[in-house]
Amino acid sequence: MSEPFAAAMPLLAEHAEIERALADPSVHADGGRARALGRRYAELRQVVAAYRAWEQANGDAEAAAELAEDDASFAVELPELQAAADEAAERLRRVLIPRDPDDGRDVILEIKAGEGGEESALFAGDLLRMYLRYAERRGWRTEIIEATESDLGGYKDVQVAVKSRGGAPTDPADGVWANLKYEGGVHRVQRVPVTESQGRIHTSAAGVLVLPEADDVGEVEIDANDLRIDVYRSSGPGGQSVNTTDSAVRITHLPTGIVVSMQNEKSQLQNKEQAMRVLRARLLAARAEQEAEAASAQRRSQVRTVDRSERIRTYNFPENRIADHRTGYKAYNLDAVLDGDLDPVVRSAIEADEAAQLAVREE
Repeated sequence: MSEPFAAAMPLLAEHAEIERALADPSVHADGGRARALGRRYAELRQVVAAYRAWEQANGDAEAAAELAEDDASFAVELPELQAAADEAAERLRRVLIPRDPDDGRDVILEIKAGEGGEESALFAGDLLRMYLRYAERRGWRTEIIEATESDLGGYKDVQVAVKSRGGAPTDPADGVWANLKYEGGVHRVQRVPVTESQGRIHTSAAGVLVLPEADDVGEVEIDANDLRIDVYRSSGPGGQSVNTTDSAVRITHLPTGIVVSMQNEKSQLQNKEQAMRVLRARLLAARAEQEAEAASAQRRSQVRTVDRSERIRTYNFPENRIADHRTGYKAYNLDAVLDGDLDPVVRSAIEADEAAQLAVREE
């Protein structure tokens, strides 16, 4: 058995062990553990299916090769059977690439205007609509958690939760994080702004940050003594007050310095709950990065500053062109992409990531 397929054996054993554990009713008394096991089981199920398909296809090809030595009629079928075996082997190689353990998670996505003033805020609004429509196409649910609008109707900052319907997906590759994690970074736009009277093309940028969401409160333990909670009056575009009570909440996590502010909800309690939700997601992401570094693993980093020089993608309106600078993907259907047809762009990032990991495994 070749090295890549020998690597499948411990995973098959782990799948069988988790299957036995999930059949134990006592395991489901701990919701967090049951969800973690279910997520890992769904991931390993892909390995099991791919291994069995390869085993069957490879066995058929080997049997045909043996029979062809005595009966030439079997030689006619051999090329097709060998091609099927090769295809199954490639599929198995790909599913054996270690998956991001967060792939099946829901996400919290933040879009922040950067260079370009009002034009950047308007572009942030375009990106928000793009992701909302993409989520709708995928059958995901969305919820705007926090939004700070600009004077012309764009967004200075907006946070949206994106959730799969019906719980964790059967295949982690269909998870929200599995598809949206590559969106983190700086997105650049080239177009004539609505504020431009001379018809000149301007370049501006907006930043996107994607965080996997914690399953529940208990998954990320937060000591109340580590928090500083400030309340203040909510404000809208231009800084005007939008209510007469101190309902807005700012939470500072003292050990890490992470700050989360919420003001969209009407009550202080609701804003605090939403802020804690975002804080847990950010702490979960920070913990994952620390664990990856400790294991000397390479995790895809996301740009947290909105600097045009650190762009991942360009949206060129005059040419109706979209270009991803990490993968080389380019298409002239920007209008369709902004309407939510984002799958080909996302797929290019996934394939580039898989190809890089396969190259590392084969070195």
